This record gives sequence, C-alpha cells and structure tokens, in this order.
Amino acid sequence: MGAILVLIFTLNCSFGATPNESDIRTAIKRSIPLLEAGTKGSIEKRERCFTCHNQAFPVIALTTARDRGFKIDEANLKRQVKFTADFLKGSRERYLKGRGQGGQVDTATWALRTMEQDSWEPDATTEAVIEYLIVYQRSLEHWKANSRRPPTEKSPFTATRGAIRALQHYGTPAQSKRIAERIEKARTWLFENPAGDTEDRVSRLRALYLLKEEMEAKNEVTALLSEQRKDGGWAQLPKMKSDAYATGTTMAALHHAGGISTTNTAYQRGVQFLLSSQREDGSWFVESRSKPFQSHYESGYPHGTNQFISISAASWATTALALTLPKSMD
Repeated sequence: MGAILVLIFTLNCSFGATPNESDIRTAIKRSIPLLEAGTKGSIEKRERCFTCHNQAFPVIALTTARDRGFKIDEANLKRQVKFTADFLKGSRERYLKGRGQGGQVDTATWALRTMEQDSWEPDATTEAVIEYLIVYQRSLEHWKANSRRPPTEKSPFTATRGAIRALQHYGTPAQSKRIAERIEKARTWLFENPAGDTEDRVSRLRALYLLKEEMEAKNEVTALLSEQRKDGGWAQLPKMKSDAYATGTTMAALHHAGGISTTNTAYQRGVQFLLSSQREDGSWFVESRSKPFQSHYESGYPHGTNQFISISAASWATTALALTLPKSMD
C-alpha cells in the first residue's frame, strides 16, 4: 500500500508549481457573493423547498470559508439554516411515520448536514428524521437514492454515507441499538460492493472513514489518486472531462476522510485546476447530465439550466480551496 501511494505522489510531483495563497484567497472572495446570491434566490423562488444544491452545499462552503477568516453574510447563513430546520419540522409527523419528504434519504440527510454545519442542537425534529432513517428501506443493507439526478442524487454510496453520518451525529440514546444494527448492515454492504464512478468512490471513502475502516479507506484513497487527470482535476465518469464538481468533492474527501494533506502535490494540482477553471465572474461552470423533471427557475447563480450542478460544483470547489488555508484564531 505504502509503495503504491509513494509512486502516485512521485508521479504527481512533476506537475505544476505550488499555487499562490493570494490567488486562492481571491478565488474564494470572488465565489462567496455568487454562492450567497444562489442561496437567497432559491428560498425566495422556492419558499417551501429545501435543496441540496442551493442550501446544503453552499452552507458547507460558506462556513468553511468563514472559519478561515472570510466575511460572509451571517444573517443569510442563519436564515438558510432556520429555513432548513423549518422545512424538516413541517413534515415531522411524516418522518415519524417513516414517509419522509420528496428526495427521501438525500433530502433528509443533506438537510441535517446543513443544520449540523452551523451547530444545530438535537431536538424533536432531528429525532424524528433519525427515526425515519432507521426504518426507511430497512429491508435493504444500505440506503439508496429516490431519484436519478447524477451526480448528486444517484449514488447509493452517497445516500448511505449521508445516513450513517446523520445517525451518528443526531441519533438519541433510545435509538442507539437500532442505529447500530442498521450501520452494521451498511458496513457489510460497503465491503461487498465496489464503487462504480467518482461520486461513488468519494462517498464510499467518506462512509468507510465514518466507520473507522482505515485499511479499506486507504484502498479508496489510492484509487482516487490514480484517477487524477493530467490537468490536475477529476472527472465524474471516465469518458468525461475534468470538472469542478468531481474535483472539489474528491479533494475535500481525500483531505477529510483520506488523510491527504492540502500541501500534498496531488491536492495542490487540484487547486491549480480549480483556479484555472474559475470563470471571470467568480463562478464555475459544469454542464448538467440530469434529465429535468421540475420547472426551471433562476436562483441567482449563473449558467441558466446548468446552474444547479454549477453551484454545487462551486460550493465544493470553494470548500476545497478554503481547506488549504489556516483556520481563523478569532
């Protein structure tokens, strides 16, 4: 294992110089206003609908940047988190009955992650959502997405990773035995099923990290590093080009769950790709490969019918860039 990683790191060392911190900070500063515009526009246009792309992912990016000294609209952040909590609260009885909301596991877990990101304390609503995650799809060994909107809503690994994290973070003592039983089933499933694409691999790595399965997680790290392109980025699928979504999600997972330092050459090459692919207006563009099933609306983030995957990509790109900087001492 060590020899393989050393070889990959050695190969990576031949590409590019270390990115300039000033350029990284500039890229983040240019991204923040667009992410905030997308969050605000989304709840104005879809006042009853939480979305992963316009709430969860931007909130992760904004809080990551804030923790490193960047100024964000704190009032907007609080509004986004409360909106998310209220969205879940409005369907508390449905969760208690195991019915959930549109988007099912993906909606429930990313909404809880949004609240967790701003240190939302456990309450009756989070307990109800956890109860739903315990009983929903209990005939399966894992959790699976309710829709096919790749890359963000398709992967059973993403759904499973999200459920495990939510159960571990918001589960109550009274639920602990049943939570442990479901998680053990998921552990077995994770070992028996290989990842099929980058989204799968990123989420499988994160799930293995949550379960403290270090050796299997290292195998996933090795695989992800081997899939880095010559341009420094990662692609969603083998026949696709590198893009900011696949690259940002991979970099964040490699750092958080794979133990890869942000000073590692592979990570730095990813930084260079993200800096070079950011547009002049501060956005990142990724073309959608999901078939639309809802009416389009303009949230405030650029790129028209491609804006939802683009703001998702921008969120993870911003997060990956921010991770290279020290946390603020304030």
